Amino acid sequence: MTAFLLKGMVLGFTAAAQPGPFQAYLLSQVTQHGWRRTLPATLAPLISDGPIVALMLFALRDVPASALAGIRFAGGAFILYLAYSAVRGYLESQAHEEESKQTSTDSNVGRSSKGILHASLMNLLNPNPYIFWGTVGAPIVLDGWRISPGHAYAFMLGMYGLLIGGLALFVVIFGKLGALSPQANRWLNGTSALALTVFGSWQIYLGANSILN
Repeated sequence: MTAFLLKGMVLGFTAAAQPGPFQAYLLSQVTQHGWRRTLPATLAPLISDGPIVALMLFALRDVPASALAGIRFAGGAFILYLAYSAVRGYLESQAHEEESKQTSTDSNVGRSSKGILHASLMNLLNPNPYIFWGTVGAPIVLDGWRISPGHAYAFMLGMYGLLIGGLALFVVIFGKLGALSPQANRWLNGTSALALTVFGSWQIYLGANSILN
């Protein structure tokens, strides 16, 4: 069981540390709303990965190329939309800062919920979780389940424990960095907008390339 726990921890840490659309989105949220309001969005994988894991475990082992291409297009378009939001936040950072000081508690809760929904939708439209669970995650879970359900649960616990923990640490670190000065905050916001644009364009390119080839 320890081996499955360690496998999950290694994969979870790797997923959290590897730059990607989700990390770029979290960075854009940190610069716009602060790290405290962004922390709930790190729980998005617990919401979005459920249907993906079930699909890979009980229905599909290999995602059809046409379906994967469609997912890439949709995911790329959504990431570009998030990039637009980050750019708008960058241009209106000073006005937003003044507005946020007057924001009520109810509005804060609404923004956190919206962040979780956006992050969950990004994961659902991102082909990477499908590829991971179809080629790596699901086989490990099935191997563990054949030994005992506890082995499969240990893998999931290790993976999501390190994934969520790593993402939360990422949010706090960059939140503290952005809080050092308005210049640092604007730099982080601009960086996140650029990263989201690159990731979104890359997803669309991969979708087009899959169809052409």
